[in-house]
Amino acid sequence: MSSSALPATASPAPLSLRQVLLCSALIVTVSMGIRHGFGLWLQPVTMERGWTRETFAFAMALQNLAWGLAGPFAGMLADRWGATRVLQAGGLLYAAGLAWMATAATGLGFAASAGVLIGVAQAGCTYAVVYGVIGRNAPAERRSWAMGVAAAAGSFGQFLMVPVENWLIGHLGWQPSLFALALLALAILPLSLWLREPKTAAAHGGMHAQGIGAALREAFGYRSFLLITAGYFVCGFQVVFIGVHMPSYLKDHGQAPEVATAALALIGLFNVFGTYAAGVLGQRIAKRHLLAAIYLLRSVVIIVFLAAPLTPWSVYLFSAVMGLLWLSTVPPTNAVIAQIFGVRHLSMLGGFVFLSHQIGSFLGVWLGGVLYDRSGSYDIVWWISIALGVFAALVNLPVREGAIARPPALGQPA
Repeated sequence: MSSSALPATASPAPLSLRQVLLCSALIVTVSMGIRHGFGLWLQPVTMERGWTRETFAFAMALQNLAWGLAGPFAGMLADRWGATRVLQAGGLLYAAGLAWMATAATGLGFAASAGVLIGVAQAGCTYAVVYGVIGRNAPAERRSWAMGVAAAAGSFGQFLMVPVENWLIGHLGWQPSLFALALLALAILPLSLWLREPKTAAAHGGMHAQGIGAALREAFGYRSFLLITAGYFVCGFQVVFIGVHMPSYLKDHGQAPEVATAALALIGLFNVFGTYAAGVLGQRIAKRHLLAAIYLLRSVVIIVFLAAPLTPWSVYLFSAVMGLLWLSTVPPTNAVIAQIFGVRHLSMLGGFVFLSHQIGSFLGVWLGGVLYDRSGSYDIVWWISIALGVFAALVNLPVREGAIARPPALGQPA
């Protein structure tokens, strides 16, 4: 629906920013917190089912790919019909996918549940959808900060949920634990009701009358959008490889299971500070410079980690520093998209950029399993991650952050 179809007097009141941030934070805490601990299931699932690590890794890779592929469509629906309906569908699919994941007895069933169904669910209840609501209800001068708050909440969910999931597995077993998480995922449904915008808000919001096709042609014909998209591919490759394979990497090198649990929890804890800081810094410095620095620092941190003796304390230090850089790319990436193109199609365009992230995630987690099974080591994938970090730093530097020029009839983005 275009803004031209609205009455001239239409001026929908935005939601309270405090309400938007609180509900978005809780939703992202649940949705991202659950998925962050999936690496804890790798060994119990593969040992009981008699599967290879590649089987588990392929399902996780498929999850990230399905999430990415469904993301633009979830964004389109949220931009057109509002976020609440999409969030509720995502919450229901998440719960169903976790329950099916617990009972899947074949690699195909596991790939369909843990991979496809949960991946589609995540597209409907994570960043792309809630960032659309935030973008429409936060003033432009506070948008990067607001997105940083939501990302920090997702990071807190990672910190909170990893020890909870580890405790559930240890006390209930891996299958009942997944059923418990399925019940938790249903909390997204009532929370989404507080993000219901006025009927005209998503379609109007003061935006121009640009349609979906025109928005896509404009974005994909704009060099800076392609550069941002290429950089986000690297983000997905790095974080999902580490998040899924770190527990097994540490166990292979003689570290106790508690070290891996603490490592994932530390990543989540320090990610809270890193994502919030990125949101604040995105208001003060060029976002392209911030993104380039984050990607380059990731490569440096990985090199130091591989070069140093592997001890519990070296793992904890690596996890803390990497946590600061973990999802710190999310607020500046989405904020710069809104800055260039406006917020009318923010969920959809963010979904397409996120698709690149998820293709990277697919390759990171899948190659981790494949190359480990073939070489008995994760070394090759670590060095691929380092090279990609340098690449992402370089491609973000030429990004032009100013609002894209449009004909006067279309107006300018906020």
